[in-house]
Amino acid sequence: MISLDAARELLREFPVVDGHNDLPWALREQVRYDLDARDIATSQSTHLHTDIPRLREGGVGAQYWSVYVRADQPEPVAATLEQIDCVRQLLARYPKDLRPATTAADMEAARAEGRIASLMGAEGGHSIANSLATLRALSALGVRYMTLTHNDNVDWADSATDEPGVGGLSAFGRAVVREMNREGMLVDLSHVAATTMRDAMDATLAPVIFSHSSARAVCDHPRNIPDDVLERLSGNGGMAMVTFVPKFVLQAAVDWTAAADENMRAHGFHHLDTTPEAMKVHRAFEERHPRPVATASTVADHLDHMREVAGIDHLGIGGDYDGTAFTPDGLGDVSGYPNLIAELLDRGWSRPDLAKLTWQNAVRVLGAAEAVSRDLQATRGPSNATIGELDG
Repeated sequence: MISLDAARELLREFPVVDGHNDLPWALREQVRYDLDARDIATSQSTHLHTDIPRLREGGVGAQYWSVYVRADQPEPVAATLEQIDCVRQLLARYPKDLRPATTAADMEAARAEGRIASLMGAEGGHSIANSLATLRALSALGVRYMTLTHNDNVDWADSATDEPGVGGLSAFGRAVVREMNREGMLVDLSHVAATTMRDAMDATLAPVIFSHSSARAVCDHPRNIPDDVLERLSGNGGMAMVTFVPKFVLQAAVDWTAAADENMRAHGFHHLDTTPEAMKVHRAFEERHPRPVATASTVADHLDHMREVAGIDHLGIGGDYDGTAFTPDGLGDVSGYPNLIAELLDRGWSRPDLAKLTWQNAVRVLGAAEAVSRDLQATRGPSNATIGELDG
């Protein structure tokens, strides 16, 4: 109880910057953006991991809202714009609690005002349809990071969960990274193949992030970060934001999830589907095959390892709420962050280290990307290169 009280006290001063929350997609899937049907000013615990009361309870001070669309979306750019519009509707509807943010200064202003800084991240390079101009348009609309792939390859980058395509990043992929640097958009390496991680870190001039990934040495899943990549974060200045998804943090959950995903496909559902009908199938499978349960301690094991390999200046948190069917015990929704901080306090993490984990690292990294952008925009114009020109 003492540690939990201390955790809450720390979060009042240094709240959580969470790198990835899929609330916009959940709102799209559940109610087609009918915000009256999912009024997050009140508890939505029956339907969602996220609402404003639980964000407050969890000590969240800044949230990257994912404007994700599925890779098989027939019109991914239009769908991404609809996701951005959803975030804008949320900001207009709840101005006392949510503050628009695109810069490190905006994040600090939100903290001073007691509001939750709201940023956006696009999840998957399919959202730009192989167009640097579309990338710049997303940036102009306030998108502050792009995950280079989702679960499937794009034409210019390999995903962690697909067969190798271009061997990491293609020439156009490297141009995407350079244009993101110029725009001040963070290059997000969650979901990408380890080859893509290394190529992106070779190509970038700005810090990278992993918006929701954990340590492969602790849980051997391709979505996690190998130690050699974690080691490079100190030289790059970027950060890895640990995720809570059980199938990425608990080894026993990896095998269980593979079987559960196959069961979903056998019943005609996409394995990431979290609609009520799909969740009935999930729950029926779980009744027959109890799932391994992760905890806050499981996540803390990853952070202990990541701190040892990457250093405390390069860690953050990216829970992936409303983008996963299952969550760890004690971290069931966005109110749970104090339980993780309490676990880390019990393990001897200092207050200065925890302040870096929750708030300071994320603000620093975004500010560093902005500085790189200013320098690049002073020396070169936007690129009009095409994938056909660069990759043939």
